[in-house]
Amino acid sequence: MLLTIRHHTSYRYAAPVQYSIQQLRMTPANGSAQMVRRWHIDTTGKLDVARDAYGNTLHTLVLTKPHTEIRLIVTGQVETTLLSGGRLNDGPGGIPLEHYTCPTALTESDPGIVELAHSVPALDTPSALIALAENIEAKVNYLSGVTAVTSTASQALALGNGVCQDHAHLMLACCRARGVPARYVSGYIDPGDAEHTASHAWVDVWLDNGWVSVDVTHAAFASGHYCRLAVARDYEAAAPVRGSRVGGKEEKMSVDVSVQALAEQ
Repeated sequence: MLLTIRHHTSYRYAAPVQYSIQQLRMTPANGSAQMVRRWHIDTTGKLDVARDAYGNTLHTLVLTKPHTEIRLIVTGQVETTLLSGGRLNDGPGGIPLEHYTCPTALTESDPGIVELAHSVPALDTPSALIALAENIEAKVNYLSGVTAVTSTASQALALGNGVCQDHAHLMLACCRARGVPARYVSGYIDPGDAEHTASHAWVDVWLDNGWVSVDVTHAAFASGHYCRLAVARDYEAAAPVRGSRVGGKEEKMSVDVSVQALAEQ
C-alpha cells in the first residue's frame, strides 16, 4: 500500500510572539511495517534534528524574532506492509520493556480500568487484544470535542466518550494493570469512508517476544493503511507537535490532514 500524506498546520496569534519553540515528531522511520519513499517538512525557520529517548526523529524549531504566525507543511509518501496478525518484525527498541509496564499520569489505573482489563481471561494472544479493544470501544464511544489532550484514561472511561487518543490510553492502562508491556503510537491512517480523522493513535503490545500493533478505535490490527510517526509511553512523549511561547495572547490553530492510499501494482 502506498500512502500519500499531506499535513498542514498553522498557528495564528492575536499579538506578536516574542519567542517560541516547537518540537516536532512528524517524521516516519523505516521499519518492518513501512518504508519512506519521500518526506519533507516546510516551516517558518530552520529545523534542528535529533533522536529522542525512544528513537523517534525529533525536529526543533526556535523562533527568536517577533512573529504572528507559524506554518508547518508536511508532505510525503510511505509504502506500507500488511502485518500478519498485527505482528511487527522489529525488535523491542532501545527502551527496556519494563518501562512500558509503568503507568503514567495519563494511563493510571482505577477500579473501573482494572475491571475492564480483566474483561478478557488473559492478554496473551493477538485475538485477546482485539477482544479487549472491542470491550474498550463498547465502553467509550468515539466522540470528538468531549476530551482534551490532557484527559486521562480513567476520565474517558467515566465519560463514556472520547477519541483515538483516549482509546489508546485505555488500552495502555489495561495492559499495564496486568503487567503487559504496551506503548503508544502516533501516526496517520487512510480513513476510507470512516468519519475518523486521518491523524490517528493506536498501541503496540509486547506478546511472545514481539510487538503486536492494535488500533483500538477500530478494534483491528494496525496494518496496511497506517503510517507510524512516533512511539512512547503515552501521548505526552509522542505528540506530533509540542511547544511553548512568550507573548502572542490568543492562539488560533487550523489543521488540515489528508491521507490517500493506492494499492501497489
